Amino acid sequence: MKRITLLLILVLGAVLLKGVEDLPDWGDPLSPAARHVSDYYITHTMSDTAVPNIVTSVLADYRGYDTMFETVVIFCAGITVLTLLRRTHRQRKKVLPPRSDRAGADIVLQAASRLLIPMMQIFALYVVAHGHHSPGGGFQGGVIMGASFILLALSHDVKTLLALLHERTVLLLSGVGVLIYAGIGFFCMFLGGNFLDYSALAGVLGVSPVMARSHGMLGVEIGVAFTVTAIMVSLYLDLATGGELDEGL
Repeated sequence: MKRITLLLILVLGAVLLKGVEDLPDWGDPLSPAARHVSDYYITHTMSDTAVPNIVTSVLADYRGYDTMFETVVIFCAGITVLTLLRRTHRQRKKVLPPRSDRAGADIVLQAASRLLIPMMQIFALYVVAHGHHSPGGGFQGGVIMGASFILLALSHDVKTLLALLHERTVLLLSGVGVLIYAGIGFFCMFLGGNFLDYSALAGVLGVSPVMARSHGMLGVEIGVAFTVTAIMVSLYLDLATGGELDEGL
């Protein structure tokens, strides 16, 4: 089986390397993307979406389908790790040796983390809310928010994190993020537009179609942030505890 797997990897790798020959050279100004796509994004982003951050307008509007499925991939990755590692009560067998004593925990570290975590979360919300006007977005803000919860588990323990954010809540939030993203797209269709055509939201939001695209991007970025935050926490819980959700790193 290992030989067959290795053979498949080599064959697929060779196919991918062969396909690279058909791609334009790195930084080629005459490549199709540079000639037909990039110029339009650079010159029309503000007039089309009222969003000065071209990266966000490309990811969340012009290329919204791709970003939605990137969010789905993150969700699937978290569910896969959960499926492989999470142990039920019948399956539990300690993988990592439990900490014998938590009394020696660093009180200074715990106090510092409690001061730092709220600031991290406020900054995460700022990054999400201003991601379409400045560097940031749902992926970046979600990572910062997820890191704040992981810091709580690292400085205290996993049970402290689970008391604040239960495993079921984490899984629910990961799915809610994907539903927010897709739901906005379907709502646009319900209003007579295309899927993820945020300009269809203009009548509901009471703004111009251009500003509706800006607000629609904020909505999908919030959905991305939910999924990224939840999956980060879920991955830490399962990887750090071997699926036991008992003792962490």
